[in-house]
Amino acid sequence: MEMTMRGSRPWLVAAGVIVAAVLLWMAIVALRPMPERRFTMATGPEGSAYEVFGAEYRALLAQRGVDLRLVPTAGSVENARRLLDPDSGIDAAFVQGGALAGDEAVRLLSLGTVFYEPLWVFCRCEPDGFALHEALGTHVSIGPEGSASRVLALQLFELNRIDVARLQIEAFPPEVAAEALLAGRIDTAMIDTAWESPVVQQLLDAPSINLIGFPRADAYAARLPFLNKLVLPMGVVDLATNRPSRDTLLIAPKASLVVRADLHPALQYLLIDAAARVHGGPGVLHSAGAFPAPEMVGIPLSDEAQNMFRSGPSFLRRHLPFWLAELMQRMLLLFVPLVGIVYPVVRFAPEAWRWHQERRVRNMYRELRALERALRTATDPARRTELHAQLEDLDARAARIRVSDAFAAPTYELKQNIRFVLERYG
Repeated sequence: MEMTMRGSRPWLVAAGVIVAAVLLWMAIVALRPMPERRFTMATGPEGSAYEVFGAEYRALLAQRGVDLRLVPTAGSVENARRLLDPDSGIDAAFVQGGALAGDEAVRLLSLGTVFYEPLWVFCRCEPDGFALHEALGTHVSIGPEGSASRVLALQLFELNRIDVARLQIEAFPPEVAAEALLAGRIDTAMIDTAWESPVVQQLLDAPSINLIGFPRADAYAARLPFLNKLVLPMGVVDLATNRPSRDTLLIAPKASLVVRADLHPALQYLLIDAAARVHGGPGVLHSAGAFPAPEMVGIPLSDEAQNMFRSGPSFLRRHLPFWLAELMQRMLLLFVPLVGIVYPVVRFAPEAWRWHQERRVRNMYRELRALERALRTATDPARRTELHAQLEDLDARAARIRVSDAFAAPTYELKQNIRFVLERYG
């Protein structure tokens, strides 16, 4: 066995090194660290739908053993800014369509759109006419700096050529704006948030407050492509008092669930799953199944989101606890390619070893034939002595060779042929 191991060692060592290197690379790629059990999400101001939905996400993720920390903000614009800041500690946020410039959006990932955010324009006025400036009054709250309400309101003012210099503009968050409007301290409150916002529900139900619609919603959507036209049905707020008293056209961006590109895919999955549970049912302004949706409103869709929307959760995620499913998936990521490497090695190793043994015997036969031809024609005694010494060395090497039982016969024939040539030309 000594010669067998010695002769085959380079081949075995090379194969072992290659397999070990491949396995190490696969382990590094496939068995990446398990996801953290805590991450942070930016929501919005008090009284906003962002705050409401963030609390629902947190409760759902807590059931999976994940602590979602919520950080209140001024709104969508601030959320986007924090996501882009690597030192902010924010991993996920609600971001409204139109809140990011194109070159900034590619640095983040979207998990899909999750709900509409109509621009609610509440006033102490009669909601008639087409011109926005006719209903605004002079004292208007358009939301704080960092909110999408403020950005959208200023865009509408520009489109309608409204001179902001004649307006007394306030930067109230939704809850404060509602209080000020109900108390008569301001004429109009422009609030960009979802139907589910407590502030929206409070103002829709207030007898002294009216909702201004957008009869030219199609025109606004044409000028600002991130807007959508919605219809708030007559009487949907209160059928008994028929509020609103007519179908009201609204303009609404869509909010996306946005994450940093480096957020662990497993946590992205949990967020998408939570979004489906929170937003997947029917609503006043959308049908069941409309959200979450695989839409890229200026922000590229993550690979995890594309897989989820295309195929749904994996078998393991559907039937195992979250952390066990993640561990099993990583083991499968390693096991499947490992089988693809090990099987060919096991399947073809015997053939490779047989070829190696045949090659050794063939090389010795080739050397034997060359020595025999040389001895047949050599006449110089010194040359014949040299060739005879080489033949004896070949005989000694053949005697030491060790091969498997299946290849013993060719080896014995080789030894006999060497002895024959030695006797003939001895």
